[in-house]
Amino acid sequence: MPATSPLLLPLATWWCLVLLLPPQALTQLQPDPNPEKASHAGQAFPHVSLDGSPLSHLLLDSRSGQLYVGAVNHLYHLSPDLQVLSSSQTGPNLDSAECLPPIVPKDCNTARLTPNTNKILLLEEGLASAGSEVGPRSLIVCGTLFQGICEKRSLGNVSKVLYQTSNPVDTQYVAANDPRVSTVGVVLNQKGVGLMLVGRGYTSKGPSDIPPITTRRLAPSSSPARQAFSQDEELGKLVVGSYSEYNNNFISAHRHGDHVYFLFSRRDMWHRKEYRTYVSRLCAVDRSFYSYVEVPLECSGGYNLAQGATLAEHQGRPALFVAMAAGQASTPTATGRSALCVYGMSELDAALQRAQELCYTEGGRGRKGQEEAYIEYEVSSKCLRLPKDSLKKYPCGGEHTPSPIASAVPLSATPSLTTDTQLTAVTTTTEAGHTIALLGDKNGWLHKVFLQPDTTGTLYLSVIVDKDSPVNADLLLDQSGQNVYVLTDSKVSKVSVSQCEQQPDCRSCLSVRDPYCGWCVLEGRCTRRMECSREGQANHWLWSYQPANQPANQPANQPANQPANQPANQPANQPANQPANQPAYQPANQPANQPANQPANQPANQPANQCVTVQSLEPAIQSREEETQVSLVLTLLPTLSEEEESLTCSFGTLAPQPAVVTGTTITCQSPLPELLPPSPPGSDHMSLRVSVMFRDVTISSGDIIFYDCRAVGRLNATSPCMACVGSVWPCNWCVLDGLCTHNNNNNSCPKQHTIHNSVEQQLEPKGPDSCPCVWALQSSPLVPMGFLSPLVLLGRNLDMLQGEEQYSCVVVIEGEELKLNATLKNDPETKVTTITCSVHQFQYPLKQLEYSAPIYLQRGSRRVDSAPILRLQLYDCSVGQSDCSQCRAVPSGYGCVWCGGETPGCVYNLSCSSSPGPADTCPSPQITQIQPVSGPVEGGVLITIRGSNLGMHYQDIQGGVTVAGVSCLPQSHGYLISTRIVCELQPSKQETEGPVIVTVGDSEPGQSLQTFTYQDPQLTGIVPDKGPVSGGTSLTVQGTRLRTGQRKDLTAYVGQQPCYIVEEVNGTHLVCRTSPSNQTAELTVRVLFGKAERSVPGQVFHYMEDPVITEAFPAESFYEGGRSIKVSGRSLYVVQQPMITVWVEPKENTPVRMRRRRRNNQLVFNSTVPKQEHCTVVSSSEMTCLTPRVTPDTKVMGVWFELDNVKVAFESVAGKTFSYYPNPELFALNRDDPDTPYRFKPGGVIAVEGKDLTRAMTRGEVVARLGDQECEVKTLDNTHLYCEPPEKQPASLGNNKLPSLRVVMGKLNIDLGTVQYDTEDLSPVPLAAQVGLAAGATVVVLVVLVIILMYRRKSKQALRDYKKVLVQLETLEINVGDQCRKEFTDLMTEMMDLSSDVGGPGIPLLDYKTYAERVFFPGQRGAPLSQNLDLPESRRQTVEQGLGQLNNLLNNRLFLIRFIHTLEAQQNFSQRDRGYVASLLTMALHDQLEYFTDVMKTLLGDLVKQYVAKNPKLMLRRTETVVEKMLTNWMSICLYSFLKEVAGEPLYMLYRAIKYQVDKGPVDAVTGKAKRTLNDSHLLREDIDYCSITLVVKSGVEVQPCPVKVLDTDTITQVKDKILDQIYKGAPFSQRPAADSLDLEWRSGQAGHLTLSDDDVTAVFQGRWRKLNTLQHYKVPDGATVALIPGSAAVMGIHQVYQTGEKMPMLEGEEGLRLWHLVKSSEEPEIPKHSSMRERERAKAIPEIYLTRLLSMKGTLQKFVDDVFVAILNTKRPPPIAVRFFFDFLDDMAEKHGIDDPDTVHIWKTNSLPLRFWVNILKNPQFIFDVQVTDSVDAVLSVIAQTFIDSCTTTEHKVGRDSPVNKLLYAREIPRYKQLVERYYSDIHSAASGCYQEMNSTLTELSGSFASEMNSLVALHELYKYISKYYDQIIASLEEDAAGQKMQLAYRLQQVAALVENKVTDL
Repeated sequence: MPATSPLLLPLATWWCLVLLLPPQALTQLQPDPNPEKASHAGQAFPHVSLDGSPLSHLLLDSRSGQLYVGAVNHLYHLSPDLQVLSSSQTGPNLDSAECLPPIVPKDCNTARLTPNTNKILLLEEGLASAGSEVGPRSLIVCGTLFQGICEKRSLGNVSKVLYQTSNPVDTQYVAANDPRVSTVGVVLNQKGVGLMLVGRGYTSKGPSDIPPITTRRLAPSSSPARQAFSQDEELGKLVVGSYSEYNNNFISAHRHGDHVYFLFSRRDMWHRKEYRTYVSRLCAVDRSFYSYVEVPLECSGGYNLAQGATLAEHQGRPALFVAMAAGQASTPTATGRSALCVYGMSELDAALQRAQELCYTEGGRGRKGQEEAYIEYEVSSKCLRLPKDSLKKYPCGGEHTPSPIASAVPLSATPSLTTDTQLTAVTTTTEAGHTIALLGDKNGWLHKVFLQPDTTGTLYLSVIVDKDSPVNADLLLDQSGQNVYVLTDSKVSKVSVSQCEQQPDCRSCLSVRDPYCGWCVLEGRCTRRMECSREGQANHWLWSYQPANQPANQPANQPANQPANQPANQPANQPANQPANQPAYQPANQPANQPANQPANQPANQPANQCVTVQSLEPAIQSREEETQVSLVLTLLPTLSEEEESLTCSFGTLAPQPAVVTGTTITCQSPLPELLPPSPPGSDHMSLRVSVMFRDVTISSGDIIFYDCRAVGRLNATSPCMACVGSVWPCNWCVLDGLCTHNNNNNSCPKQHTIHNSVEQQLEPKGPDSCPCVWALQSSPLVPMGFLSPLVLLGRNLDMLQGEEQYSCVVVIEGEELKLNATLKNDPETKVTTITCSVHQFQYPLKQLEYSAPIYLQRGSRRVDSAPILRLQLYDCSVGQSDCSQCRAVPSGYGCVWCGGETPGCVYNLSCSSSPGPADTCPSPQITQIQPVSGPVEGGVLITIRGSNLGMHYQDIQGGVTVAGVSCLPQSHGYLISTRIVCELQPSKQETEGPVIVTVGDSEPGQSLQTFTYQDPQLTGIVPDKGPVSGGTSLTVQGTRLRTGQRKDLTAYVGQQPCYIVEEVNGTHLVCRTSPSNQTAELTVRVLFGKAERSVPGQVFHYMEDPVITEAFPAESFYEGGRSIKVSGRSLYVVQQPMITVWVEPKENTPVRMRRRRRNNQLVFNSTVPKQEHCTVVSSSEMTCLTPRVTPDTKVMGVWFELDNVKVAFESVAGKTFSYYPNPELFALNRDDPDTPYRFKPGGVIAVEGKDLTRAMTRGEVVARLGDQECEVKTLDNTHLYCEPPEKQPASLGNNKLPSLRVVMGKLNIDLGTVQYDTEDLSPVPLAAQVGLAAGATVVVLVVLVIILMYRRKSKQALRDYKKVLVQLETLEINVGDQCRKEFTDLMTEMMDLSSDVGGPGIPLLDYKTYAERVFFPGQRGAPLSQNLDLPESRRQTVEQGLGQLNNLLNNRLFLIRFIHTLEAQQNFSQRDRGYVASLLTMALHDQLEYFTDVMKTLLGDLVKQYVAKNPKLMLRRTETVVEKMLTNWMSICLYSFLKEVAGEPLYMLYRAIKYQVDKGPVDAVTGKAKRTLNDSHLLREDIDYCSITLVVKSGVEVQPCPVKVLDTDTITQVKDKILDQIYKGAPFSQRPAADSLDLEWRSGQAGHLTLSDDDVTAVFQGRWRKLNTLQHYKVPDGATVALIPGSAAVMGIHQVYQTGEKMPMLEGEEGLRLWHLVKSSEEPEIPKHSSMRERERAKAIPEIYLTRLLSMKGTLQKFVDDVFVAILNTKRPPPIAVRFFFDFLDDMAEKHGIDDPDTVHIWKTNSLPLRFWVNILKNPQFIFDVQVTDSVDAVLSVIAQTFIDSCTTTEHKVGRDSPVNKLLYAREIPRYKQLVERYYSDIHSAASGCYQEMNSTLTELSGSFASEMNSLVALHELYKYISKYYDQIIASLEEDAAGQKMQLAYRLQQVAALVENKVTDL
């Protein structure tokens, strides 16, 4: 052993060093593998996605910053932050490029629904002509439809069209009609005239005479007459001989100085006929194009096709930046090769001017005689030799100068940048004097390029905006210049030009290399230069793009075009850190030996820019026990300008300290040791950031490390000395003190013995080799338990440990230290110390064979350094070795033997003393278990054999295992020594059985007691034979001997899809769950028993389409569950066990809320076990499910159906969530005494009270049983259940003699108590009734006798009547005033309540469609507005085509006017027909109200001519012509919004006030006469006795009973109406139930319910008169409770039994019977001969006495009438624009025809507005409101309407005794109303006219708002019926007209006739 010591020493030293060094010492700072680089990944920019791809144009309004986007079929208006403010749809429309508008399908066979692509989107500034105001700004929009016509739209709302030509002419075709052909434009102002210069490419279809460049006027002109956007003779155009040859493709148009420039590419016809890019120039004031001149642009490198351009400044000079592309050979198609070229405008102007000058004065020849300028475009002109000063005199040319001029000499430029991806857009911006170009490309990237003063460009950043979507040429900067708007195919994105503010520190700020950015040092932020306050001072703003010096040397072997730092296999023009799919950019004029992304003057060994950096930090490491001066040397340190400004140092989070600045060196004092933060746990040092601060801004910082030598020793307890002196820190070890210190002198150790750190060069001793150390075990580490074992250790340098402290060996066993005395012996030769520990017998209980125990040497109380590998292996042979084989398998070094004897066991060899001693062989194997006990005859399954003495090695049992006589192959991976064998079963030739035998070596074989059986399992069938493709079907496989092998050996398959076994397998059944399949199929079912496969013979499993659930209802249940859910769908029969599942979670006490998520479109809940119930499949399309029970303390999270693996959420099917409600409650039949039986009278029903009975239950689901029979449920409402029991008392089911009533609701089964039938005989007629009938008959006889007596006293009646009249006259005079005041007070109280409802849904305004239908077609049912075109499908398309052509004809003014005049000339064309045709025309032309108005004015002009010749005051008095009805409809359309916003509320208040007042008094239900009215003909001239009573109404609509005031004289129908008025107050009349559909039921306590009716068996007859029943008739008291019930059935009372009665039918149809209510309708009332005195007095009283009632009514309503009149005639607010427009028109007509009489014009205005519109609305409020107008209300409205008419007349309003009562009523108010009318007319007349443009805008808006609600096709079809009726006359009229003949109007009408009705024409 000693001989090996020299070899072990270096090894041990190495182990000590490796294991004891701290981790920090082995790690060095690594460079970042991913250095920062330019961002070219996709970033999230603000954007908006828009319809209408591809988006065509983007326009920025410089005033508002708002954007406008032109697209296909769409126009958008966006805010600066890309919010959509307005939009408009501009297409598609029926059009063809081959046809001229308007498009007539019959005439244009190629017409199709064509999309509208935006071609021009420009801003027109408001122009001011001389002496006028600036006009409104507008948006100019031109598209491809209708030959490229243009329109103007509002900037504030693009859906508002300001100008649009309805019938464009050929001079108004502006844009190209082909989306692929370019069009550009620029807006000019020439002397106050707005013009637009348009450049348009060549189109092969459509008009061929449109020049490439034209001038368009932007506004119509009256002198001479010119239309907007027209190209007129006096406006210039570029004349071209053969435009198709040139094929101009315009890129952009620009206004610069006094010129307009067009950039385009075309074929060079003069030279080699290749495509080139040109710039042309025109003087802005040149309307004749004399100044036209163009010059070709050349971009070196073959880039000949411009793709995008911008006009901007570079280095303070204007320049044209053009994105160029190389074209395919001699074609206008661009390739991907692109470049950016910059052309100075001064150079461009010079080239253009030189070409112009040469062509003017030199005949186009240059100095050398070559042709440098020529005349282009095949124009018959030529260059001349005019005087030399011609260009100076005529800078814009003249009639005598040649044009158009083209230069043969191109203007050349060198590319600033080249790329392999096609550039599509360019814009530029200037930042701090530097030019930055922003380039868009075809792949959706935006590239930022820095342009040097010499136009050399460098790409510094690329961002992807919209992947694979080309960037549009309209690349616009916002107003601030900080963002650029990028337009792609379907998006508008807002991209910041820089991300300075996003860079958090200097390094990231400078690394982005963004010319916009720089680091503002003293402010500590990344900013643009202008944002840094001291940017002008040195080192205060560090530019991100600052270039440095260029390297002087270049490797000789590097390619000339290869960057110095670029791999050889990388393209020279691709940056090194650039992905392959990003375009590579290379500055065209960059030195060949310079990297593409490196600035020209940047050194190779220095970054282009750097931050203020700590160049050096002294000291970099420092002991935390010392305080010292820290010096930092900084680069680029900015100077402070003020003396009081200073820098500070900050160490970590400690307070800053003053710093001393010396040049670039900063000196600070390190913190006191006690202030330093502690080192992290487990670390011997900590790093502290040292920051140089200016105020609170960190300028730069570095890290200083504070180490702790004491911690180095503490952290390495096993070897503190070696750790200390081997540390990376300069620590030293005090040997005798056991101390690690930072000082390197002996003074630092109290006992003066130091081992120095290994880094010391000259001091000794040093390093870990000098430390005292125990490094190895000399004795064996294996120590048996219970025996004395020697322990010897080896050490070194122990002689350094002086003193007489004792040494001891310490063994650590399970945390306890065992100390053994130790003796040391030094070897002088080897310098190795041998440590001998005292022998010891170890006795510790072990849980395994061996235990590793550390051992070390201790000197006194201090531990000597030791290697961590020093460990003893304590072991016990008897632990874990249960048999001989296991014992003998232990390695021989342990000395374990199997000792026989009485107690055999495994022991250490020295302890085996019993006879016969250690065993050489082991007993035969014993087998205790085999698993499984069966297997298939094919074998292939694994058999597990357990026992003892099953061999010591796997090789011992190889070939020694048989199962039932068949060899079984052992598996090495399953073998456990002596205890387990796993072998693979081999095939058997037949079914057999036998034991398992194991033979180990030469020992006797072991045999199992269990028998193993070879079986042949068979499959016989499957159930079910079908399931969904989603799987989840529980499939039962039937067979014999299926339990063969273990369950894990069994696998089932359906086809190739696994079927997972889910239950224990028995001999005859196997259940598995199918997995999903990707398709429907018929597949064989297979089962694998190990490797043996069996298939089901003659039967397949059908994978079928998944079941689909389409409907499930109801969606409510109660907690107890059991409610039946009816489910409908498809293929439901596929599922065998469908289930409904409810997931719940506790409502409270849930510490963590359960999460709900969606996985694979299935709901999954983290919650408790779900509640489930099985469903029953009724058929393939139906199934029923009973809801599961849930507890009230849980919350339902989801409900779904489980159809095997198909899970369907209830919400996805029903459209709403499933709800659980509390259980319904049913109260006992006898709630007061539940034990008492409920008494029931046979023949009735049992009423059960309850609560919430219908919230989650219906009548059909409830089962009620009385004893053993059913009690049929008749009615179920929320609080009552009514059931009809059997006629005879059923038998009881329990012990009780009486049957119990049980109600079953789902799983609720409620016992309501026993029921006892009343068996007393019922008399058919009760005695009380008999007595009553007899008494009644007696009374009738007496009444008849009294009548006879009174009749005889007839002569005295007249005198009594006269006296009564006198009394009434006196009383009325006194009471009228008081009555008016009282009535008005009551009404105002009611109206205050009503006013609170008005303003919201309180006013039931009709929608526009219904309003128009009632106004256009009053009183007509089935009006065209609500009809559909009823045509056979075979004819529909043809007829609709014909109607479309008819619509085009109607849009022809000449045809329409001829058509109307021809119809009116026909004798049988009635007045009704005129109105009908006018309304049909209104419908048909509703989408063109401007045109409709124009035609109406023309027709009215004709009408004026007719009446001027006769009597002008009669015009418009009636509706006798078509145009008069057109005027009515026009007013109705235009004033609809005025009605809604202004006049609607007072009109509705007036209606409600009238109805309230009328209903307060009696109203005769038969005659309609009322006590309270304004109309004397509808006045009830009788004194009716009545009183007001209040009914308490119970209704399902109201939660609480509702009190309703009625009259006792009201009929039942009137009562129902008043109840409905109250219940549905504020609701539209059409939405409330009809009174006839409801019955009124009077409920009176225990007496029962009585259904009231206008007529029944109790009705009163008087001769041939039958009186309608009233409340008075039924004697209904005040406060009675009534209910409205459905008319079909009545609901019984609570717990009461009632017989059902039948109502008598109405007797109106019976011969001779007449109905009456309050008065009889005959003029002379029939008075019975024996009438009472009261009746005779009523008949003879003077009826006129009741006329004072009119005054009372009038006084009550006066305020509301005034409010309506003032709302209509108020001049404080501007009158409706339509009224002002039409009154102006009438004034113009009067002036035109010389009518000076003001009364005539007044009458015209009255007849056109008040008489024609307002009176109609006043009389018919149902035209504007959804209300019912009864006869009595209508009578009042008629009087008010007549008053309004009288107020508008010019004649003096005189009244006398003979005047009608209605006129007398308002005689005092009419003069006041007249003043209102006259002031209204006067104010409109005196107001400034000129509202025509405003009117046109309003009409356009109305056309767009309501046109979609007009059924124009039906209207056209109805109009055609009149055309067909008068066909010959109309044709003749059209053929007579010369203009009509030119337009072929008759021919076009014949075409319509041929299409619509197959009419045979002359075609």
